[in-house]
Amino acid sequence: MNVNVEHDFHMVGGEGEISYAKNSRVQAKAMIEAKFVLDKAIRELYATLLANTMVVADLGCSSGQNTLHFVSEVINIFTKHQNNLGQSDTVDLQFFLNDLPGNDFNHLFRILNTFTFKGASNHKGDILPAYHIYGAPGSYYTRLFPPQAVHLFHSSLSLHWRSQVPEQLNGKQKSYLNEENIYITKTTPLHVVKLFQEQFIKDFSLFLKLRHEELVDGGRMVLTIYGRKSEDPYSGDVNDIFGLLGKSLQSLVAEGLVEKEKLDSFNLPLYGPSVGELEEIVNRVNLFDMDHMHLFECNWDPYDDSQGDIVHDSALSGINVANCVRAVTEPLIASHFGEGILSALFTDYAHRVASHLEMEKTKFAWIVISLKKRC
Repeated sequence: MNVNVEHDFHMVGGEGEISYAKNSRVQAKAMIEAKFVLDKAIRELYATLLANTMVVADLGCSSGQNTLHFVSEVINIFTKHQNNLGQSDTVDLQFFLNDLPGNDFNHLFRILNTFTFKGASNHKGDILPAYHIYGAPGSYYTRLFPPQAVHLFHSSLSLHWRSQVPEQLNGKQKSYLNEENIYITKTTPLHVVKLFQEQFIKDFSLFLKLRHEELVDGGRMVLTIYGRKSEDPYSGDVNDIFGLLGKSLQSLVAEGLVEKEKLDSFNLPLYGPSVGELEEIVNRVNLFDMDHMHLFECNWDPYDDSQGDIVHDSALSGINVANCVRAVTEPLIASHFGEGILSALFTDYAHRVASHLEMEKTKFAWIVISLKKRC
């Protein structure tokens, strides 16, 4: 059984303890890190803006406060730049919040009233641009907007997710090529690694071509992507964190709680690229100029802001990491294995993460890219 990404993949909705809304501090940190890149892109767009309306799309927005923080940040940057220039003619901002149809858009728009009040109160005395916010459900691996309709695309920690698991890994022939693994680990055959790589190349190339059609001339994209520091596809913290989740599933197989075939037939639709891989695809597609690219790191535990190499409470960090991963993967896992294993799975996973962090304080590698459409 292959994973149906458009049907089964979405973050855990609502505001419960396992919800994405309560477990997305990692994503908030990524937005802070990319803020100066976003600021530069918006300032340069404003300088060349010919229309009275600027259209901004957040791709893979999910359903928590981070999306509204992004909207607020764009308004902040725009307002500051507009008022610094002493311009009285305001520009309307249109925001389109995009994610797959299973996303909890209801929760997202329920918190808009709170956002509206705070957004206005932060700019007393300034000329505020009018802004309008809309939902735009659909896959960003398809066309979402009319030609030359969007000025700025933003995506944060979403583009490592693929449009599908590589076709050859769906197990239709009852031959499983990545047995006991759910992503790339040291035991994954090289030809399977290449399948993950090829799926990423196909998807990201398509993404760039689609966004090129939808952007105005000179339009911008600011993208933050889970990646890896090394060019070696067997290395990387995405591999480690999901490798441990695979180990937890293996333990449930050993306990008789999960069928081995269920595990062997399950692969996550993701890929964490290197800087070199991203550069190569952007250059090959040849539709954008790269204004900026840099890699930065963040602790696995979203509540660990320390800079040292020591994890002070590995048990608590294990729980924090497990909750974050569960908020992202639970719907996919429940669809394939059933909801009955979730508690046992993530309890085991929290212990495995804690043991890993006792040996090594591990960090995510994130890559920020700013692209400008070639005319």
